[in-house]
Amino acid sequence: MALKTADTRPAKPEEQELALKLEEQAALEAELADRELRSANLRAELAAFERRYLHFVGSRYAELDEWKAQIAERLVAEQPGNERARQAASEARARAGETKSVAGEKSAHEPRSFHASPEMKSLYREVARRVHPDLTSDRDDRAKRQQLMAEANQAYERGDQARLEKILTAYEHSPEAVEGEGPGAELIRVIRRVSQARGRLAEIEAELQGLLRSDLHQLKARVDEAGQNGHDVLKDMIAKVDEQIALAKQRLETSAPHPR
Repeated sequence: MALKTADTRPAKPEEQELALKLEEQAALEAELADRELRSANLRAELAAFERRYLHFVGSRYAELDEWKAQIAERLVAEQPGNERARQAASEARARAGETKSVAGEKSAHEPRSFHASPEMKSLYREVARRVHPDLTSDRDDRAKRQQLMAEANQAYERGDQARLEKILTAYEHSPEAVEGEGPGAELIRVIRRVSQARGRLAEIEAELQGLLRSDLHQLKARVDEAGQNGHDVLKDMIAKVDEQIALAKQRLETSAPHPR
């Protein structure tokens, strides 16, 4: 009985190129997953901080602007012919409406800060590595991945680990996750995936820089740095606005017409 020998034929050029591109693709996908995690984490932290800011400070500014609008309107009632006062009252009322709209309805519960566990970060990184829409050239698969990635971002921000696991499992067992065969066709797919991953990396970097330069991030960084030194910036801001509200109330009360 003849023994089978191992296949020692030299790899074809396209097979060698495919092996190199697969290594490059794997490295890029790992980097992309890390960048996506950093971006998602920063967005979630800023969203949580913004909710806390609006809850504690924004709502107070809305109240302050409402009192200022009432003071301006009281002046118009006392001086109906004063066109400048009428214009000032109109602007004050518009500003009060704008700040109230931005602040929204104040919740009875204090918004939570965002802190993702190491397990949550690892799971999100794996979802991004497997599901990210920029890692496929197939139109239908890309559309499905976009929807799943949007759901993954929402789940991560909510801290919903079970939902992230479900998203990953659902995609892993989908028909779109099955790859075709043949080194030539696979090489083309990998080259396109590498190009797409590089493009997405550039986009994420631009998004991250935009977030880092935003006024919201600058304020959060200031609050965080002060907090590390035992100083509560938000508490100081709250106290300052509360003082202004008290003064506005006092001014409105003292300008009220006395009953005869």
